[in-house]
Amino acid sequence: MIRPQLPLNALRAFEAAARHLNFTRAALELCVSQAALSHQIRTLEDRLQVTLFHRLPRGVALTDEGAALQPVLTDAFDRIAIALDRFTGGRFREVLTVGVVGTFATGWLLPRLGDFEAAHPDIELRLQTHNNRIDLAGEGLDLAIRFGEGDWQGQDCTPIVDAPSAPVCAPALARRLRQPRDLAGVPLLRSYRNDEWARWLQAAGITGVEARGPVFDSSLALASAAAAGAGVALLPLRMFEQDLADGRLLQPFAQTLALGRYWLTRLRSRQEREPLRRFRLWLQAQGAAGP
Repeated sequence: MIRPQLPLNALRAFEAAARHLNFTRAALELCVSQAALSHQIRTLEDRLQVTLFHRLPRGVALTDEGAALQPVLTDAFDRIAIALDRFTGGRFREVLTVGVVGTFATGWLLPRLGDFEAAHPDIELRLQTHNNRIDLAGEGLDLAIRFGEGDWQGQDCTPIVDAPSAPVCAPALARRLRQPRDLAGVPLLRSYRNDEWARWLQAAGITGVEARGPVFDSSLALASAAAAGAGVALLPLRMFEQDLADGRLLQPFAQTLALGRYWLTRLRSRQEREPLRRFRLWLQAQGAAGP
């Protein structure tokens, strides 16, 4: 596109004044005098042949034309600032936006992020947590880490971490559980995947026990409820190693069950750029390293 010569100083002066609705504060932000800022805005108004501000006895207010122009300029200047911020140490930092199921983020990924930053200083990782229900395209994500069977339609799925699940609970409740059948007498906290307890009880050889406890939309909430003594939760043990090591949660029975694993997913319709490939390889290496 062929652009007319842009009066950048005048546009900057108007945007700051429109944001503050105060010429004095805008002038201070831009390190110019109020007279200079007013002159730049007058110049822009003359160029556009519109009035951008109503000059009031106390302050200013945007006209309809000013109100239409201000968000366009604010967005443009913000995007320029973001792009410039990505240049550090004489190199351009690639941005990688990843959606991460909250349990995996806090229990596995965050303690390892320092290693990734050290190995890949040219990649700026931006994490958005979710509860395993996510729309890669709709949320503007490059990648997503989620829990399941790896069968999401239209996506390339790379296994990262196996995470067998087992019942865990607060120490006081664990003392009441001698054998798996004792679970019949305590609340069994559930996730929205409502077959998990049935599958674990079957693997443990237990019949006649039903899960009737409250339902939670994340394993983090399940863990907090279990630690508070609300019942027994069925959780992926690798994501709660610290809680188990600290004694905040106890595992009363040795029986575990693979209910799924954690996967890195990417839309097949999008090419795997170099930063995505490097993050995938790093995740695979970390997952293979074990606890």
